[in-house]
Amino acid sequence: MGVPTGRVLNIQRMSTEDGPGIRTTVFLKGCPLRCMWCHNPESLSPRPEVVVHTERCMDCGACRDVCPHGCDPAKCEACGRCAEACPTGAREVLGIDWEVEALVREVAKDRAYFGTSGGGVTVSGGEPTMQAPFARAFLSRCRDEGLHGALDTCGACGEDVLRGLAGEARLVLYDVKEIDPERHRSFTGIDNDRILRNLDALARWADGRADPPALWIRTPLVPGATATDENVRGIGRFLADHLGARLARWELCAFNNLCREQYGRLGRVWDFAREPLMRRGDLDRLLAAARESGVDPDSVSVTGAARVDDGAGA
Repeated sequence: MGVPTGRVLNIQRMSTEDGPGIRTTVFLKGCPLRCMWCHNPESLSPRPEVVVHTERCMDCGACRDVCPHGCDPAKCEACGRCAEACPTGAREVLGIDWEVEALVREVAKDRAYFGTSGGGVTVSGGEPTMQAPFARAFLSRCRDEGLHGALDTCGACGEDVLRGLAGEARLVLYDVKEIDPERHRSFTGIDNDRILRNLDALARWADGRADPPALWIRTPLVPGATATDENVRGIGRFLADHLGARLARWELCAFNNLCREQYGRLGRVWDFAREPLMRRGDLDRLLAAARESGVDPDSVSVTGAARVDDGAGA
Protein backbone atom coordinates (compact mmCIF):
# COMPACT_ATOMS: atom_id res chain seq x y z
CA MET A 1 0.00 0.00 0.00
CA GLY A 2 1.37 3.40 -0.97
CA VAL A 3 1.84 6.39 1.26
CA PRO A 4 -1.55 8.13 1.66
CA THR A 5 -2.15 11.63 0.39
CA GLY A 6 -4.62 14.06 1.90
CA ARG A 7 -6.78 16.84 0.51
CA VAL A 8 -5.98 19.98 2.48
CA LEU A 9 -8.23 23.03 2.49
CA ASN A 10 -5.95 25.37 4.38
CA ILE A 11 -2.90 25.56 6.62
CA GLN A 12 -3.56 28.23 9.25
CA ARG A 13 -0.56 29.45 11.20
CA MET A 14 -0.47 31.29 14.53
CA SER A 15 -3.79 29.81 15.67
CA THR A 16 -4.72 30.18 19.34
CA GLU A 17 -8.16 28.53 19.26
CA ASP A 18 -7.40 24.90 18.40
CA GLY A 19 -5.61 23.66 21.48
CA PRO A 20 -2.93 24.96 23.85
CA GLY A 21 -0.30 27.49 22.85
CA ILE A 22 0.37 28.80 19.35
CA ARG A 23 -0.62 26.19 16.80
CA THR A 24 -0.59 25.44 13.11
CA THR A 25 -3.97 24.04 12.13
CA VAL A 26 -4.32 21.83 9.06
CA PHE A 27 -7.88 21.92 7.75
CA LEU A 28 -8.85 18.87 5.69
CA LYS A 29 -11.66 18.69 3.11
CA GLY A 30 -14.84 16.70 3.69
CA CYS A 31 -17.36 16.46 6.53
CA PRO A 32 -20.26 14.05 7.23
CA LEU A 33 -22.28 16.73 9.06
CA ARG A 34 -24.17 19.68 7.63
CA CYS A 35 -24.38 21.99 10.62
CA MET A 36 -26.67 24.94 10.00
CA TRP A 37 -24.11 27.29 11.55
CA CYS A 38 -20.98 25.78 9.94
CA HIS A 39 -18.09 28.25 10.04
CA ASN A 40 -16.03 26.34 7.47
CA PRO A 41 -18.41 25.86 4.51
CA GLU A 42 -15.50 25.31 2.11
CA SER A 43 -14.56 22.20 4.07
CA LEU A 44 -17.88 20.37 3.67
CA SER A 45 -17.29 18.85 0.24
CA PRO A 46 -14.39 16.40 -0.11
CA ARG A 47 -13.86 17.59 -3.67
CA PRO A 48 -11.76 20.58 -4.75
CA GLU A 49 -13.78 23.75 -5.33
CA VAL A 50 -13.10 27.05 -7.05
CA VAL A 51 -14.07 30.26 -5.28
CA VAL A 52 -14.09 33.76 -6.68
CA HIS A 53 -12.79 36.78 -4.75
CA THR A 54 -14.93 39.34 -6.55
CA GLU A 55 -13.12 42.29 -4.99
CA ARG A 56 -9.97 41.27 -6.89
CA CYS A 57 -11.61 40.51 -10.24
CA MET A 58 -10.82 42.88 -13.17
CA ASP A 59 -13.14 41.01 -15.55
CA CYS A 60 -10.24 40.63 -17.97
CA GLY A 61 -11.55 37.33 -19.32
CA ALA A 62 -8.33 35.36 -18.80
CA CYS A 63 -10.18 32.72 -16.81
CA ARG A 64 -12.88 32.26 -19.46
CA ASP A 65 -10.27 31.92 -22.18
CA VAL A 66 -8.69 28.85 -20.59
CA CYS A 67 -11.77 27.21 -19.07
CA PRO A 68 -13.36 24.52 -21.30
CA HIS A 69 -16.76 25.53 -19.87
CA GLY A 70 -16.38 29.31 -20.06
CA CYS A 71 -16.27 29.55 -16.24
CA ASP A 72 -19.87 28.35 -15.93
CA PRO A 73 -20.16 27.52 -12.18
CA ALA A 74 -22.66 24.75 -12.91
CA LYS A 75 -20.08 22.92 -15.05
CA CYS A 76 -16.95 23.64 -12.98
CA GLU A 77 -14.62 20.66 -12.58
CA ALA A 78 -12.13 22.53 -10.35
CA CYS A 79 -9.30 21.79 -12.77
CA GLY A 80 -7.50 24.95 -11.62
CA ARG A 81 -6.77 26.40 -15.05
CA CYS A 82 -8.72 29.57 -14.27
CA ALA A 83 -6.79 30.13 -11.05
CA GLU A 84 -3.47 29.68 -12.82
CA ALA A 85 -4.48 32.14 -15.54
CA CYS A 86 -5.93 34.83 -13.26
CA PRO A 87 -3.45 37.75 -12.96
CA THR A 88 -4.96 39.07 -9.70
CA GLY A 89 -5.59 35.84 -7.79
CA ALA A 90 -9.34 36.41 -7.95
CA ARG A 91 -9.90 32.68 -8.49
CA GLU A 92 -8.67 30.14 -5.98
CA VAL A 93 -8.81 26.35 -5.85
CA LEU A 94 -9.76 25.05 -2.42
CA GLY A 95 -8.48 21.54 -1.80
CA ILE A 96 -4.86 20.74 -2.60
CA ASP A 97 -3.47 17.21 -2.30
CA TRP A 98 -0.46 16.84 -0.01
CA GLU A 99 1.86 13.95 0.76
CA VAL A 100 2.48 13.25 4.44
CA GLU A 101 6.20 14.02 4.48
CA ALA A 102 5.78 17.28 2.60
CA LEU A 103 3.08 18.42 5.01
CA VAL A 104 5.18 17.50 8.05
CA ARG A 105 8.06 19.54 6.67
CA GLU A 106 5.69 22.47 6.12
CA VAL A 107 4.25 22.55 9.62
CA ALA A 108 7.65 21.91 11.21
CA LYS A 109 8.71 25.35 9.95
CA ASP A 110 6.74 26.71 12.93
CA ARG A 111 8.57 24.60 15.51
CA ALA A 112 10.07 27.65 17.23
CA TYR A 113 6.57 29.04 17.98
CA PHE A 114 5.45 25.70 19.38
CA GLY A 115 8.42 25.46 21.71
CA THR A 116 8.03 28.88 23.27
CA SER A 117 4.24 28.70 23.68
CA GLY A 118 3.56 25.05 24.43
CA GLY A 119 1.74 24.74 21.11
CA GLY A 120 1.79 22.31 18.24
CA VAL A 121 -0.15 21.04 15.25
CA THR A 122 -3.92 20.46 15.08
CA VAL A 123 -5.64 18.38 12.40
CA SER A 124 -9.11 19.78 11.80
CA GLY A 125 -11.62 20.12 9.01
CA GLY A 126 -14.10 19.37 7.79
CA GLU A 127 -13.69 16.10 9.58
CA PRO A 128 -10.26 14.39 9.75
CA THR A 129 -11.78 10.93 10.17
CA MET A 130 -13.04 11.16 6.57
CA GLN A 131 -9.36 11.05 5.56
CA ALA A 132 -8.34 8.72 8.38
CA PRO A 133 -5.30 6.96 6.80
CA PHE A 134 -3.73 10.30 5.89
CA ALA A 135 -4.60 12.00 9.19
CA ARG A 136 -3.26 9.07 11.20
CA ALA A 137 -0.01 8.91 9.24
CA PHE A 138 0.43 12.67 9.58
CA LEU A 139 -0.16 12.69 13.35
CA SER A 140 2.21 9.75 13.74
CA ARG A 141 4.98 11.58 11.87
CA CYS A 142 4.34 14.73 13.93
CA ARG A 143 4.84 12.63 17.05
CA ASP A 144 8.08 11.23 15.60
CA GLU A 145 9.27 14.80 15.05
CA GLY A 146 8.48 15.81 18.61
CA LEU A 147 5.53 17.99 17.60
CA HIS A 148 2.48 18.07 19.86
CA GLY A 149 -0.40 16.79 17.74
CA ALA A 150 -4.10 17.39 18.34
CA LEU A 151 -7.12 15.81 16.65
CA ASP A 152 -10.22 17.98 16.21
CA THR A 153 -13.22 15.75 15.51
CA CYS A 154 -17.01 15.66 15.53
CA GLY A 155 -16.92 11.96 16.42
CA ALA A 156 -19.22 10.87 13.55
CA CYS A 157 -17.10 7.92 12.47
CA GLY A 158 -16.31 4.30 13.27
CA GLU A 159 -15.07 3.60 16.78
CA ASP A 160 -11.93 1.86 15.50
CA VAL A 161 -11.14 4.83 13.24
CA LEU A 162 -11.44 7.21 16.17
CA ARG A 163 -9.22 5.08 18.41
CA GLY A 164 -6.59 4.80 15.70
CA LEU A 165 -6.36 8.55 15.28
CA ALA A 166 -6.57 9.32 19.00
CA GLY A 167 -3.72 6.91 19.63
CA GLU A 168 -1.39 9.13 17.61
CA ALA A 169 -2.54 12.40 19.21
CA ARG A 170 -1.56 14.13 22.44
CA LEU A 171 -4.93 15.92 22.60
CA VAL A 172 -8.42 15.21 21.27
CA LEU A 173 -10.78 18.14 20.74
CA TYR A 174 -14.26 16.57 20.60
CA ASP A 175 -17.40 18.42 19.56
CA VAL A 176 -20.62 17.83 21.48
CA LYS A 177 -23.08 20.21 19.90
CA GLU A 178 -26.55 19.17 21.04
CA ILE A 179 -27.69 16.55 23.57
CA ASP A 180 -31.19 15.95 22.18
CA PRO A 181 -30.96 13.47 19.27
CA GLU A 182 -33.81 14.91 17.21
CA ARG A 183 -32.64 18.48 17.62
CA HIS A 184 -29.14 17.30 16.71
CA ARG A 185 -30.54 15.77 13.54
CA SER A 186 -32.43 18.94 12.64
CA PHE A 187 -29.32 21.08 13.14
CA THR A 188 -26.65 18.81 11.62
CA GLY A 189 -28.36 16.24 9.40
CA ILE A 190 -27.75 13.20 11.67
CA ASP A 191 -28.63 12.26 15.23
CA ASN A 192 -25.99 12.13 17.96
CA ASP A 193 -26.15 8.43 18.90
CA ARG A 194 -22.84 7.41 17.35
CA ILE A 195 -21.14 10.62 18.48
CA LEU A 196 -22.05 10.08 22.14
CA ARG A 197 -21.29 6.34 22.02
CA ASN A 198 -17.89 7.08 20.53
CA LEU A 199 -17.16 9.64 23.23
CA ASP A 200 -18.03 7.14 25.96
CA ALA A 201 -15.89 4.47 24.26
CA LEU A 202 -13.02 6.93 23.86
CA ALA A 203 -13.02 7.67 27.59
CA ARG A 204 -13.04 3.96 28.46
CA TRP A 205 -10.26 3.28 25.95
CA ALA A 206 -8.19 6.09 27.49
CA ASP A 207 -8.59 4.52 30.95
CA GLY A 208 -6.64 1.51 29.75
CA ARG A 209 -3.67 3.43 28.36
CA ALA A 210 -0.55 4.49 30.19
CA ASP A 211 -0.27 7.77 28.30
CA PRO A 212 -3.69 8.68 26.84
CA PRO A 213 -4.40 11.93 25.00
CA ALA A 214 -5.99 14.76 26.93
CA LEU A 215 -9.68 15.23 26.17
CA TRP A 216 -11.26 18.63 25.57
CA ILE A 217 -14.96 18.99 24.76
CA ARG A 218 -16.19 21.88 22.65
CA THR A 219 -19.81 23.04 22.40
CA PRO A 220 -20.81 25.80 19.97
CA LEU A 221 -23.26 28.26 21.50
CA VAL A 222 -25.52 29.12 18.58
CA PRO A 223 -28.47 31.49 19.15
CA GLY A 224 -31.74 29.85 18.27
CA ALA A 225 -30.15 26.41 18.30
CA THR A 226 -27.65 25.05 20.84
CA ALA A 227 -27.43 28.10 23.13
CA THR A 228 -30.01 26.97 25.69
CA ASP A 229 -29.71 26.19 29.39
CA GLU A 230 -31.40 22.84 28.80
CA ASN A 231 -28.85 21.78 26.19
CA VAL A 232 -25.84 22.91 28.20
CA ARG A 233 -27.07 21.20 31.36
CA GLY A 234 -27.84 18.02 29.44
CA ILE A 235 -24.39 17.90 27.87
CA GLY A 236 -22.83 18.56 31.26
CA ARG A 237 -24.70 15.66 32.86
CA PHE A 238 -23.53 13.35 30.08
CA LEU A 239 -19.93 14.46 30.49
CA ALA A 240 -20.06 14.03 34.26
CA ASP A 241 -21.55 10.53 33.94
CA HIS A 242 -19.35 9.23 31.11
CA LEU A 243 -16.06 11.12 31.26
CA GLY A 244 -15.56 12.02 34.89
CA ALA A 245 -11.94 12.91 35.55
CA ARG A 246 -11.08 12.29 31.87
CA LEU A 247 -12.62 15.67 31.06
CA ALA A 248 -9.68 18.07 31.03
CA ARG A 249 -11.54 21.06 29.58
CA TRP A 250 -15.01 21.97 28.33
CA GLU A 251 -15.14 25.01 26.05
CA LEU A 252 -18.40 26.81 25.35
CA CYS A 253 -17.62 28.49 22.04
CA ALA A 254 -19.49 31.76 21.55
CA PHE A 255 -21.14 32.26 18.16
CA ASN A 256 -19.59 34.64 15.64
CA ASN A 257 -20.54 35.54 12.08
CA LEU A 258 -17.07 36.07 10.63
CA CYS A 259 -17.64 33.43 7.95
CA ARG A 260 -20.28 35.44 6.06
CA GLU A 261 -17.92 36.25 3.19
CA GLN A 262 -16.95 32.59 2.84
CA TYR A 263 -20.55 31.69 2.04
CA GLY A 264 -20.73 34.56 -0.42
CA ARG A 265 -17.63 33.37 -2.28
CA LEU A 266 -19.23 29.93 -2.61
CA GLY A 267 -22.48 31.45 -3.85
CA ARG A 268 -24.43 30.14 -0.85
CA VAL A 269 -26.89 31.74 1.53
CA TRP A 270 -26.15 31.48 5.27
CA ASP A 271 -29.14 31.69 7.61
CA PHE A 272 -27.03 33.18 10.42
CA ALA A 273 -25.46 35.99 8.37
CA ARG A 274 -27.31 38.71 10.28
CA GLU A 275 -27.11 37.09 13.70
CA PRO A 276 -25.12 39.35 16.09
CA LEU A 277 -22.64 38.27 18.72
CA MET A 278 -24.18 36.95 21.91
CA ARG A 279 -24.55 39.21 24.93
CA ARG A 280 -22.07 38.79 27.76
CA GLY A 281 -24.94 38.28 30.19
CA ASP A 282 -26.28 35.34 28.15
CA LEU A 283 -22.83 33.77 27.94
CA ASP A 284 -22.39 34.12 31.69
CA ARG A 285 -25.76 32.46 32.27
CA LEU A 286 -24.85 29.48 30.09
CA LEU A 287 -21.45 29.24 31.75
CA ALA A 288 -23.16 29.06 35.13
CA ALA A 289 -25.50 26.35 33.84
CA ALA A 290 -22.54 24.31 32.64
CA ARG A 291 -20.67 24.68 35.92
CA GLU A 292 -23.76 23.53 37.84
CA SER A 293 -24.34 20.45 35.63
CA GLY A 294 -22.12 18.00 37.51
CA VAL A 295 -18.72 18.46 35.86
CA ASP A 296 -15.72 20.01 37.58
CA PRO A 297 -16.66 23.73 37.47
CA ASP A 298 -13.04 24.71 36.95
CA SER A 299 -12.91 22.73 33.70
CA VAL A 300 -15.53 24.93 31.99
CA SER A 301 -14.81 28.16 30.14
CA VAL A 302 -16.35 30.40 27.49
CA THR A 303 -14.26 31.28 24.44
CA GLY A 304 -14.95 33.95 21.84
CA ALA A 305 -16.17 37.52 21.80
CA ALA A 306 -19.40 38.99 23.13
CA ARG A 307 -21.27 42.18 22.42
CA VAL A 308 -21.84 44.71 25.15
CA ASP A 309 -24.67 43.62 27.43
CA ASP A 310 -27.39 46.25 27.15
CA GLY A 311 -29.41 44.76 29.97
CA ALA A 312 -32.05 43.23 27.72
CA GLY A 313 -32.93 39.56 27.91
CA ALA A 314 -31.96 36.93 25.37
